[in-house]
Amino acid sequence: MANLGKLNVLMCGTGEYTTGWTGSGASKSDKKIGVVGLTMFDLRRLGKIGNLGMVGVNGSKFPAIRQHLQENIGSVYKDMDTSFEEFPKGGKVDPEAYKEAIDNMSPGDAVIIFTPDNTHYPISLYAIKRGIHVLVTKPATQLLSDHNELIEAARKHNVVCFVEHHKRFDPVYSDAKARAQALGEFNFFNAWMSQPKSQLETFKAWAGKDSDISYYLSSHHIDICCWILQDKAVPTRVVASAATGIATGEPYNCVPQTEDTITLLVDWQSLNSPRHKGTAVYTASWTAPLTAGVHSAQHWYYMGEKGDINVDQAHRGYDITVDETGKTWYNPFYMKYSPSESGHFDGQRGYGYISIEKFVDAACKVNAGTAKPSDYDTHGYPTIANTVLTTAILNAGRISLDEKRPVGIKKSGDRWLLE
Repeated sequence: MANLGKLNVLMCGTGEYTTGWTGSGASKSDKKIGVVGLTMFDLRRLGKIGNLGMVGVNGSKFPAIRQHLQENIGSVYKDMDTSFEEFPKGGKVDPEAYKEAIDNMSPGDAVIIFTPDNTHYPISLYAIKRGIHVLVTKPATQLLSDHNELIEAARKHNVVCFVEHHKRFDPVYSDAKARAQALGEFNFFNAWMSQPKSQLETFKAWAGKDSDISYYLSSHHIDICCWILQDKAVPTRVVASAATGIATGEPYNCVPQTEDTITLLVDWQSLNSPRHKGTAVYTASWTAPLTAGVHSAQHWYYMGEKGDINVDQAHRGYDITVDETGKTWYNPFYMKYSPSESGHFDGQRGYGYISIEKFVDAACKVNAGTAKPSDYDTHGYPTIANTVLTTAILNAGRISLDEKRPVGIKKSGDRWLLE
């Protein structure tokens, strides 16, 4: 077997998903100690990761972040080293600190990007042009044209570029995707995903200004629908509608253009049968109740020609009731934070962890010459090429809201375009 070597990784973004730390302290969500940083520290312990860096905008946050990581990860799990090189250094504030951090890297290294939606494209492109492998959180980009540019850049520079659509690695979702192939032509898909109103505080810096709840949450289930329908059907038309009034009022006071709940209605056309057309409804909200017992309410329904599928990801038949807080549904299939019997981190089987590890393995195999980046386009992975229709639908939805009109999706040569 080829010696894959260790991967040097830069974590871009210092927020909830990377560290579990927010500006006001530890996150109150289900990601209290984060996902990316914890996974990187554990993969380094297991010998897959070499040097680790982390870049944000405000360097003065790092002492509090380091203390948080040591108290909640380093002191909790056996043999867990939480050290990393920080950027910007010296407590500086620099929105372009990612450039200095990436310039210190070598071709074949990797970046993992969990930053505000409007920064995904410039950071990804900057890394790709320098021969750096990229894992970027969803949505990959906000504009379809930018997504197309990343596809071309990744091919030109021969690097792995994945979008972190971790729900593809949920065993229920992946099994449902496989079973949907036996249900004939697509007819109807309905998805709901929401988070509690408290998230408006977590995301206040960018909510409604730099992105919306559809980009942030609906991207998950739009990608699952596109994955199920890959090579079976294509989206052709998007109409969007939004509810407003909660996010912009007390106590959240988000900017006036912030939507509470966004629904996209999408027409799909079969690639195999001209008479078969399907419809899909994707709804996302960040104004759900605070005490619903789940951080993310999420479920979807798929109906095909010969049967249907119903998935409730929020309620897995596992709930815990505590006097002070009531009933809570947990999802250890995503991230298992309780230690193993030996005291080590024990979440390697969670699909939040697996999603990141799959990217690390792919980058290492490409570096070792045992795989090509294009190989992963055919493996069902969320590569930048395989996720283009997710961005097309999200971008069309934003245009539909802003311009109050339907938006068409079509293919011209090798590129998907909006009209």
